[in-house]
Amino acid sequence: MMATTFAVLVAALVLRLLNLTRPAMACLFLSFIMVVGIFLWEIYSPDYGFRMPWLQVELRHARPAGSS
Repeated sequence: MMATTFAVLVAALVLRLLNLTRPAMACLFLSFIMVVGIFLWEIYSPDYGFRMPWLQVELRHARPAGSS
C-alpha cells in the first residue's frame, strides 16, 4: 500500500513537471486520502494496530479497603 502511495506521489511530481497542474493536484489529493486511510487502518486495526495504552479502556476491580 505504501508503494502505491509513493507511485501516486511520483505521478503527481511528473505531472507537475509536465505542467499538468490539475491532474497533479488530483494525484496529490488521492495520495493524501490514501495516507489517511493507511494511518487509520494502522491505528484501529485489532491485529496490526499500534498499542496505545492511553486509549485502551479496561474495567479494573478495586480492592476493598483494608485488604492487602
